[in-house]
Amino acid sequence: MSHPSEIKFLEGPQSRWREFKFAWKVLFEFLRGYRGLAFVGPCVTIFGSARFNEDHEYYKLTEKVGAEVAKMGFTVMTGGGPGLMEAANKGAKQVGGRSVGCNIVLPHEQDPNPYLDKWVNIRYFFVRKTLLIKYSYAFICMPGGFGTLDELFESITLIQTKKIKNFPVIVFCKEFHREIEAHVRLMKENGTISPEDDQLFVITDDIDEALRILKENSIGRFNLQEERPKPFAWLFEKNGKSKRA
Repeated sequence: MSHPSEIKFLEGPQSRWREFKFAWKVLFEFLRGYRGLAFVGPCVTIFGSARFNEDHEYYKLTEKVGAEVAKMGFTVMTGGGPGLMEAANKGAKQVGGRSVGCNIVLPHEQDPNPYLDKWVNIRYFFVRKTLLIKYSYAFICMPGGFGTLDELFESITLIQTKKIKNFPVIVFCKEFHREIEAHVRLMKENGTISPEDDQLFVITDDIDEALRILKENSIGRFNLQEERPKPFAWLFEKNGKSKRA
């Protein structure tokens, strides 16, 4: 369910005053997100469903992926909720890594999980997607639903159109994503994507392959270092250690 102000915005043209107020709300939402997440990186964002519990094989796999990504020195960023988002954050925390979330405010399914060092609560999906992408040097997609696929293809589209750099996009679980892989081939055959666009992401079941891609195409390509920018005290900024922003 969307936030009431978002529903009103999507109804169509409103009065100039109403649209002006909405624009300011969105601006402050972005600023709050930027301020809260300014010192968390470099991140790898892990997308995944909120609906798998800890007994599911996908949860256990995502927990392992989160742990291995954290061991490489990345901050693990997720949508901050339960399910596979929780699994990724849990894996990072268990190995002493950094774990952050960009939580969407919903009436169901989406309370911040208990494995976050820091999180921001966001009302608007389009603001949240921007924040999930902004701080990351790679994107990992686990099994999920409409929201997960929205985040996956948003990332791929931004890379395809060169709005962001050519960061690695890794999709786990070949069997789950089999039909999507087939549809990508269909789009390629019909010319709705370029012949090389199927190289913008990798589908795998192998954690070691994913780690190799991160090492070569994130750490190596962008010369990532452990040192992170320091906060300015005169702006009342804090590092990534506090909980909620």
